[in-house]
Amino acid sequence: MQVREFMTKDIQLVDPETLLKDAALKMREADTGFLPVGENDRLIGTITDRDIAIRAIADGKDPCKAKVRDAMTDELYYCYEDQPAEEAAAIMSEHQIRRLPILNRQKRLVGVVSLGDLSKWGTDALVGHTIEEISQTRH
Repeated sequence: MQVREFMTKDIQLVDPETLLKDAALKMREADTGFLPVGENDRLIGTITDRDIAIRAIADGKDPCKAKVRDAMTDELYYCYEDQPAEEAAAIMSEHQIRRLPILNRQKRLVGVVSLGDLSKWGTDALVGHTIEEISQTRH
């Protein structure tokens, strides 16, 4: 099965110049803890509710003044929509990520695969292995 068959297509994108407060509101409205960050029609990073809490708030940044760029993760891992689900799971496992941006071959964001998406499709063994790998403490 290809990733496009089970990825979440209704995704919210946030600009890196957006205030953290506004990004958090967008997350609340979309009932998600993750937003891809885009600039000039390209994916440049991701931000999670945890990024906002740990990288910004815990460091004393004011969410009404600090921007998404100040707390986002700019190290990107992704896969293409026509790749097999097992490859998406392998990328998630290897890099210990719970959500994986999905691009088309023109490198435009077209979806996201979460552990929840994977659990609806994948075999118990694949899902279990992926969760186990993501949850490992690595030094």
